[in-house]
Amino acid sequence: MDSLPVVAINGLRFAYGDIVAIDGISTDVPTGRIGLVGANGAGKTTLLKILLGVLPAAAGSVEVLGMNVATRQLDVRSKVGWMPEGDCLPPDQTAADFLIYAAELGGLPTRAARQRASDVLGLVGLHEERFRYMGEFSTGMKQRAKLAQAIVHDPALVLLDEPTAGLDPEGREEMLDLIVRLEGFGINAIISSHVLTDIERTCDWVVMLDGGHVLRSGPMTDLSTPGELEMEVVGDPGPVVEALRRLGGVVESGGAAVYLKVEGGDPFMLARDALAETGVAVRRLGARRTTLEDVFMGEAP
Repeated sequence: MDSLPVVAINGLRFAYGDIVAIDGISTDVPTGRIGLVGANGAGKTTLLKILLGVLPAAAGSVEVLGMNVATRQLDVRSKVGWMPEGDCLPPDQTAADFLIYAAELGGLPTRAARQRASDVLGLVGLHEERFRYMGEFSTGMKQRAKLAQAIVHDPALVLLDEPTAGLDPEGREEMLDLIVRLEGFGINAIISSHVLTDIERTCDWVVMLDGGHVLRSGPMTDLSTPGELEMEVVGDPGPVVEALRRLGGVVESGGAAVYLKVEGGDPFMLARDALAETGVAVRRLGARRTTLEDVFMGEAP
């Protein structure tokens, strides 16, 4: 990752009248795919709007891509894409016309805007529907169109507010796949969601908000539990569980998953011995991971 953070926040505060939405937070986040998580009302959308320069900070400072949002709003917006949560697409425009207009707003000349709009609509899977009015689009198609307009000007950073909202399971997976692909085009992403599994699926860094405070900001790799092992076995886990306990391991199991902890020892060596003894096959073996839900429930006041 680059040494310069994609976002640097210092002492940020924002309130809607007497209601404090962001309460003096400070954090830096690196380049890549960053998850912004928290319950509804945690301050996620407010923070995204401050990063975009739509809402002014009451106190503190915010830099996006090395630029101070308060003094360089237009520069920030030229490098940042925004996918809002709500239904904001003009129903009487075709996807092609809307994307061309968005590209021109981003500074592209008309001919380049047409080509860029066509390319991006193909990328998000709307090439065949590009001449349809967006008022006829399904929820999934609208979400794809909103993502397309957010990236049509080739931003360095895109802010995605609940990008999988209203999607069925298939549509959710397709949207998450698109988000993961953005990094290949040099686009960083901040994904705001209350669906923690979406963040686990797509992100390599997480910022966790609750009540306008940062509960945690760090890499997803920090969610592994030191000294504990997780394995998924093929077939009945009973024999390997019994062997692990006999060899001195502390074991939990659920379905095909087996969790192992060894006081003062190496769980991987114990797992190796138990698997060799029982002949049980293993699908997956690695450090035990803590879910974002576990972390949130453990740290939220």
